[in-house]
Parts: sequence; C-alpha cells; structure tokens
Amino acid sequence: METIDSKTIMELDEKYVLPTYGRNPVALVRGKGLRAWDAEGKEYLDFTSGIGVNGLGYCPDGWVEAVSRQAATLQHTSNLYYTRPCAQLAQKLCQRTGLDKVFFANSGAEANEGLIKAARKYSADKYGEGRSTVVTLVNSFHGRTLATLTATGQEVFHHYFGPFNDGFVYVPANDLEALKKACEEHPVCALLMEMVQGEGGVTALEKGFVKEAAAYCAEKDILVLADEVQTGIGRTGTFLACEQYGLVPDGISLAKCLGGGLPLGAVVLGEKMAKGMGKGTHGSTFGGNPVACAGANVVVDAISEEFLAQVRRKAEILRAKLSALPHVKQVSGLGLMIGLELEEGIQAADVLAKCQEKGLLVLTAKTRLRLLPGLILTEAEIDEAAGILEDVLKSF
Repeated sequence: METIDSKTIMELDEKYVLPTYGRNPVALVRGKGLRAWDAEGKEYLDFTSGIGVNGLGYCPDGWVEAVSRQAATLQHTSNLYYTRPCAQLAQKLCQRTGLDKVFFANSGAEANEGLIKAARKYSADKYGEGRSTVVTLVNSFHGRTLATLTATGQEVFHHYFGPFNDGFVYVPANDLEALKKACEEHPVCALLMEMVQGEGGVTALEKGFVKEAAAYCAEKDILVLADEVQTGIGRTGTFLACEQYGLVPDGISLAKCLGGGLPLGAVVLGEKMAKGMGKGTHGSTFGGNPVACAGANVVVDAISEEFLAQVRRKAEILRAKLSALPHVKQVSGLGLMIGLELEEGIQAADVLAKCQEKGLLVLTAKTRLRLLPGLILTEAEIDEAAGILEDVLKSF
C-alpha cells in the first residue's frame, strides 16, 4: 500500500471533501483495540470509539473474520431476496429487546425516520389522518435528515434548511406537566426520547419522569419510542439503556455500535406498530446488507450478560477516577457514556486539544467533555486515560 503522510491526507480532504465537519488535525491510518495510529506512527488511546461505534474496539478479530468471509461470499443482494445474516440478526435483536419485528437501515437518522413513519402509520390506521405529531425533548438529537433534524429539540439546528417538517413539538426533559400540556394541545401520536441525551450534554433522564411519561402515554394510546442509537448495544451497562428505566418501548432505534464499524441502523418494533408496516410502506436499498449484518451478529453475540457485568464494573472504576480529577464539577451520563462538567472558565475544546497532544482522544458535547471508550477497555487503559486527563486539567 502506498504510504502517505498526514499533511497530504489533510490537504486532499480539504481540497475535495465538503467541509461540513470540524475535523481535528489527526489523520488516523490504522487501529487495534483502543489504540489508533496516525500516518507518522504516533499512538493514541482512543476514548471516542468513533462516537460510540467501535464498541468492541478497532478491528476485533471475530468481527474482521466474519465481515471478510461474508464480503468474499455474498456482498449484496437487495431486499428482493432473503439472506442468512439479515434474518439471524433480526432474530437476535427481537430476542434481546422483547419486541417483534426489525427493519434494517444504514444509520441512526434513518432508524429514527423509520420509527417516526411507523408511529404515524399506526395512528393513521387506528385514528385516521392528522393524529401525527411527535413530541421530543429539548436538547435531544435525533439525526441530520430534514425530519430528524426537525425532531431534534435544539434550536441551533433549525436554521438555513427550511421549510422544516410539520408535526413535531418539544418539551423540557423531566417535565411531565409540559408533556401533558403538549399532548392536550396537539394531535400527538408518539413520544420520542433518548434515555441519555448524548449530543445534548450527556445528561440522563430522571427515572421518575420516564416511568410517569410512559404510564401517561399508555393511557392515551401515545406510542413511546426510545432512541437508543448512542445508548444501545451495551454502552450504558445494559443491552438497552431503557432497561435501567424499567421501560419496554413500543419502538426502538439502534445504530452506531450495532454495526461494529460498518453503517447499520435498525428499527425494532413491537407488535402494535409492526402490524401496520406491510409491503411497500418502507424500504432501503442497502438495508440489511449481508456484510454489515455479518459483523453485527458478532457484535450482538459478544454483548453477553458477563460482558455487560464487566462494562458496569469498569464504568464504576472510571467514573470514580474522573470524579476525583481537578476542575471536574460533575460526572454525568450512564455506564460508559460519560460527560464531564468542568469548572467555569475551562473550555472543553481546550481540554480536548491538550489531551490530543498527549495521545488521548476525547469528545465534547456542548460545554462538557465527553468520553465514549470502547466497551472492552482495561483497567490499565482507565489508569492511563485518567493520568493524561489529570495532567491536562492541572495545567488550567
């Protein structure tokens, strides 16, 4: 393979790729486990996991083998035919979530689009056209398509691309009365929630609110939808974050960690929503792609109860170390979905840049530092990351 330095990679990108991303000045060329290397061979400890995608780390052996074998056997067929990896993955997701049917997409945004469509179809079938409003929470993030951008409860995203879709209203997180008021004032078919608002600041919902909101929605036949794109597949210490809330939603969206590094999303529906989605109601050329599903089968199989117990244990160790760091006011989130609220005057972006210089890759979410390490992290890697963060924070 031709060698190419970081400067050349970045120059090519800046010349030919649409500049919609605020990239960091790092060109990664390979990775293994929680380690990644740039074109010059500098090593990084990665506590971003591709924004929660590489749950099993970079290039896990079983995943690489399954993907390679499937790519060499049958890489694509379209959804006019059946494939084994797709059918097996659907079975596993239904068994793990307790729901009934799966539609495969290519991303979290597409999975949320599928949830919204299925919710509106259920309501239209039962109540007629017009009962189609979806309630989401302030500070939520549900995707970058026009519908999911509108569903996102952050005004900063609602510029430039109008007209935006009708049929969405926003209520503050943890405000049951505001939810009830919205449902009384609008023809609502569904409530869409993230159990932990990732892009909104890594803030977990209150369990009391989720329980009361679900009960209210059940009484009104309003569907409860869980956006588990970032929180699902073991990230918070359970297969789904909503398990920790005692919630069995009517529909769930999955992506990120599900594909293990390949584009894959899933809409998982209970019987009530699934029965209305017949032939022709939805589709995707690449949805259920056999190569992506082959990798995802390895990921789902790896997320055993024993594996999740280790995620919870390591999350507890990491959170304790982070709480003791200088200038950290609060550690938020659930499991290995972690936000650090820093003392006033310390910018998360500045901390990110200094960590990067010292070989630790981290993220930000609004004003907070965000950590999404691979679920396979070791105690030694926890100590290493905490040590780098301590050195960086002491410099402020």
